[in-house]
Amino acid sequence: MDSVDLNVLRSVLKWRRAGHRVLLYSVVQTWGSAPRPPGAMLALREDGIVIGSVSGGCIEDDLIARLQEGRVHASNGVHLVTYGVTREEAARFGLPCGGTLRLAEEWVGDVQWVADVLQRCGDHQIVARELNLQSGAVSLHPASREEGVTFDGQTLRTIYGPRWRLMLIGAGQLSRYVAEIARLLDFDVLICDPRKEFAYGWEDQQARFVPGMPDDAVLTIEPDERTAIVALTHDPRLDDMALLTALSSNAFYVGALGSRATSQKRRENLAQLGMDAEIIGRLHGPVGLHIGSHTPAEIALSLMAEIVALKNGIPLKQKKPLSAETAH
Repeated sequence: MDSVDLNVLRSVLKWRRAGHRVLLYSVVQTWGSAPRPPGAMLALREDGIVIGSVSGGCIEDDLIARLQEGRVHASNGVHLVTYGVTREEAARFGLPCGGTLRLAEEWVGDVQWVADVLQRCGDHQIVARELNLQSGAVSLHPASREEGVTFDGQTLRTIYGPRWRLMLIGAGQLSRYVAEIARLLDFDVLICDPRKEFAYGWEDQQARFVPGMPDDAVLTIEPDERTAIVALTHDPRLDDMALLTALSSNAFYVGALGSRATSQKRRENLAQLGMDAEIIGRLHGPVGLHIGSHTPAEIALSLMAEIVALKNGIPLKQKKPLSAETAH
């Protein structure tokens, strides 16, 4: 889940603890084109205040109107609300290509499950929430990254997880561009650079410094399947320390800045240090998709495009050709 949905849950918890009644809407199913995927959430307070999104905006307006006009159900159960059954309705609510959207509408009662989900996400765990549509009962269960939203007509199972993380080894100029783009993409950005000279100017950046040498810093954050690690110092004494630890972790992406020749030399060095060829094969280098990048900003865009593609399960069709030399 992204920070939009996490903020929805934080608001639900805050509003309910303040004594407000709160409606929670979750996208259950979509047909055709839909602006938001299954699992996306919106919370609607009794006075019409809203946070989150389940569409491009028009459905949100109608959900507020339903509340103000008393058209929402009053029971503690869960109701299904469908938009876009006809082409006329799809056009009215801004659903493209005749899309259809089905929402679960529930009054939030006991918020302990919300607090538990937020706590588990804060602990970097992935959790599944099962919602019984007839009774409104909620239960939480451990889940994996591969699981998705499911609905069998009776139980809605949604997956909640922590924000994706990006650890950058090195706090140089390129890292600043990468961090800025990563934050826009909702990554939690971590920086490790034992060189104090490079720490200046990060005070206003929304990134967290992890102290220590790179290998120790990687161990400290306990990389999981929602973590990417990129070495950007161009100093093998720092980069390779991080890679030795990162490549043996569960991080879904491990990369290092460098030309084709530099990347090949790095792989040879890792092999000489006793690292298995299969583990070395996880290393991305040169990093980034092939977009003809030259400037630091373009290199950062290329790198983040590759990371996001892998995060979303997309094959890397635009990978830099291995026959071409690159400055990065």
